[in-house]
Amino acid sequence: MSDRTVSEEPVAGAPVADMPVTEVAVPVTGVPGAEPPVAETPDTAAPVPVAPATAVPVSAAEAPVPATAVPATAARVSEAPAVPTTDVPATAVPVLDAPLLLGVRHHGPGSARAVRAALDAARPAAVLIEGPPEGDALLPLAADPQMRPPVALLAHAVDDPGRAAFWPLAEFSPEWVAIRWALAHGVPVRFIDLPATHSLALKEPHGEEAAPAPGAPADEAPADPALTPAVDPIRALAETAGYDDPERWWEDVVEHRSPAADATPRTAADALAPFAALAEAMTALREAYGDGGHPRDAVREAYMRIQLRTARKEFGDGVAVVCGAWHVPALATRTTLAADRALLKGLPKVKTEMTWVPWTHRRLARHSGYGAGIDSPGWYGHLFAAADRPIERWMTKVAGLLREEDRSVSTAHVIEAVRLAETLAAMRGRPLAGLGETTDAVRAVMCEGSDVPLALIQDRLVVGETLGEVPDSAPAVPLQRDLTRTQRTLRLKPEALERQIDLDLRKETDAARSRLLYRLRLLGIGWGEPAEGRSRSTGTFRESWRLRWEPELHVRVAEAGVWGTTVESAATAKAESQALAATALSEVTALAEHCLLAGLADALPVVMKALADRAALDADVGHLADALPALARSLRYGDVRATDTAALSEVAAGLAERICVGLPPACTGLDADGAEALRRQIDGVHSAIGLLAAGVGPAAADTAASTEADGPSAGATPSGAGTATSAGATPSGAGTATPAGATPSGASTATSAEAAPAEATPTGATPVEAASTDGLRDRWSAVLRKLAGRDTVAGLIRGRGTRLLLDDGGLTEDEAARLMGLALSPGTPPTDAAAWIEGFVGGASGGGMLLVHDERLLALVDTWLTGVPADTFTDVLPLLRRTFSAFEPGVRRTLGELARRGPAPEHAGSDGTDHGCPGFGPGLDTDRADAVEPVLHLLLAGAPAPSEASA
Repeated sequence: MSDRTVSEEPVAGAPVADMPVTEVAVPVTGVPGAEPPVAETPDTAAPVPVAPATAVPVSAAEAPVPATAVPATAARVSEAPAVPTTDVPATAVPVLDAPLLLGVRHHGPGSARAVRAALDAARPAAVLIEGPPEGDALLPLAADPQMRPPVALLAHAVDDPGRAAFWPLAEFSPEWVAIRWALAHGVPVRFIDLPATHSLALKEPHGEEAAPAPGAPADEAPADPALTPAVDPIRALAETAGYDDPERWWEDVVEHRSPAADATPRTAADALAPFAALAEAMTALREAYGDGGHPRDAVREAYMRIQLRTARKEFGDGVAVVCGAWHVPALATRTTLAADRALLKGLPKVKTEMTWVPWTHRRLARHSGYGAGIDSPGWYGHLFAAADRPIERWMTKVAGLLREEDRSVSTAHVIEAVRLAETLAAMRGRPLAGLGETTDAVRAVMCEGSDVPLALIQDRLVVGETLGEVPDSAPAVPLQRDLTRTQRTLRLKPEALERQIDLDLRKETDAARSRLLYRLRLLGIGWGEPAEGRSRSTGTFRESWRLRWEPELHVRVAEAGVWGTTVESAATAKAESQALAATALSEVTALAEHCLLAGLADALPVVMKALADRAALDADVGHLADALPALARSLRYGDVRATDTAALSEVAAGLAERICVGLPPACTGLDADGAEALRRQIDGVHSAIGLLAAGVGPAAADTAASTEADGPSAGATPSGAGTATSAGATPSGAGTATPAGATPSGASTATSAEAAPAEATPTGATPVEAASTDGLRDRWSAVLRKLAGRDTVAGLIRGRGTRLLLDDGGLTEDEAARLMGLALSPGTPPTDAAAWIEGFVGGASGGGMLLVHDERLLALVDTWLTGVPADTFTDVLPLLRRTFSAFEPGVRRTLGELARRGPAPEHAGSDGTDHGCPGFGPGLDTDRADAVEPVLHLLLAGAPAPSEASA
């Protein structure tokens, strides 16, 4: 928290030290410069009578002030008359004979009401507000009906939009109340703080970024302890008044105070009394602590004094100044104009632009890093908006939220919670139940003592997800305007609350939404993140996104504006630039995939040329293996996105050929980490070659779309076809492939996490000629055989190669058992044997189910494991634990039952009895299997079973 009004601060990560210093090319109308002409103003400013602040500065951690440093002012503050909530009668309006200094604490409903009451009582001729003068031209927009706080002034350097600052304002911010009051009453209103052209260019003497001011805008970067102020004025006053919690003291004195229902009409003196009391307290603190650890404040206060002189010359003494209470003593200090100008001499400048942008309550919160943040923006907004009975209305909101979450909350709960909150406030000596009392009451009455629902209340109500709005007439870069138009056309409204949307890419609107989100990601505007869909479809025509709009994205939009004036043109230009600058093959392939997803047809020629050039020059097998899966996935996007992927086919086939040649030599001499990395790459290449060989191309689009319309991928090869799919897994000893994820044996697909399964066996034209794809599959199978049979290859790789061949039908059950027996022979070091087992059955490849359904393989593993010497068992135990811990609990339990039972007797089932463990029959029940077949056909292919078709 801070005493200051919203003030300049670089956005997180924005460079400041290296910024060029340039003059502002086009000054904003009505904004005085750093050295305004004040020819007729005397060199010595007369002392300014003070009607000081309803609030005081706040810092994160500061030393308490001795009671002697602050006379009994805190007690006087507590005794100040309550702030009226109604206008003062016109007969009480005084004629100001000196500037009215209204010191405030930012984003507080009590401070805002006090400012409104003081302005109604004083009726100043002009209102001056602590803020960047470049925003003067934007102030009339605050009266626009479309303007809805919270909003913020955004200033950024023209040449470097990443250097930016925000000045947030909420509905309950005193500055916002003063702006709206001035516009409603036709009173001139101006900002008087240091211009953004200087504050964005300022840097510390040693070249570091300028120190954040306490009233600075929200910033994600953590505060530097070295820049923490040395004094927390609110804590000092609270301790003087006998409080151990400064926030509680402030709420009791200011935020929760309101006039009694039967109070008599207040006078102007009553409205100004709290400011006078707090001004005296701030004066004492400034005398004791000087600038409070903020040397930059001297420059800001000098500029504000100059603007105050100018306003007095123009409007007379009847002006009101709304600023941080910490600054009030400095503005009332007697100084010379020459001394103030000397502090401003030589300040650096940078050309800036400014506009209004929406803000959120979450970004007003202190935990977001905002220097002047508060703990409970939603609660403060409620206190400001509630005309009467704030506790009753708050409990009603809480009850409504809990009911939306299907919790049983009745009217009786609300009544009892209100009574308990008021009782707690009375017991604790508080004028009104605060957030602590209401939270305790909600926990006890509505949440049954549980803190779990309170987390929801804290997130949705106490902090809140309110997102402000700004009118269309507010200045904006062309890219922002194009983005806004596109959002409205696609009915994709930015919201502060995170939400998930599911897109069906067969619909034009959803396809356009997908392209927009991918284009924004390419531009670094992270509005949406791909998410796991709520549906179970494995098709490429469905997408899910998590959307959440953050105010900082306006800065990212301004930064991306250098690439173009529309989202499409900017994304195209940036993609072309990245393609030319990329040095790694995987970067270009990922960019090609992104361009296809984003529908950037104009960028593809440049990206494809860069891809071909990098692929021709890169001889590293690991780089080629990393690049191929993305290309293979990209070949599928022509199905539902109507994009031409033929240009990728030749490059993808060439990469696959080079991988087949270079992979065997690359698999020798690897350590454990290298073998694990290469295993993941082999999984990805295996899936990619399966996609290439399957030929999922534009001609297969209709088949894929029709078979996946409402369920899982169903376009795999029909049962019994005898053709293996790369993503499928066959039952032990079976020669026919099964659709991905639906193997009768339970063995799952052997695909990497990055590659998605093929959706349909091609029925039409393929991107690669049939002879070429058949040859590619055969060559890859030959490579896997080499890896599985070479003793010089790491055990992890040999085990994986054996497993992939077995899944694709390239190995019979007997051959797999022979290779396993060799790998687990007594002459093999236990660590190598354990690595082979991990490669064969480890990970999420369904190896556990393979052992369940093939007892010969399980027996080989069991025999080897029981024969491991005791002195080496502890060496292989971590590998085995890692391998078997990846299995599902049911699989592990079944394997344990089989191991406990031991090998099945050779005569099992011959006498018609069941010699197995419970749940396992002596043989195959053909009648029950035949009954399942029609259902499987409906689930997997959507077609009737052969028997039904013939009938």
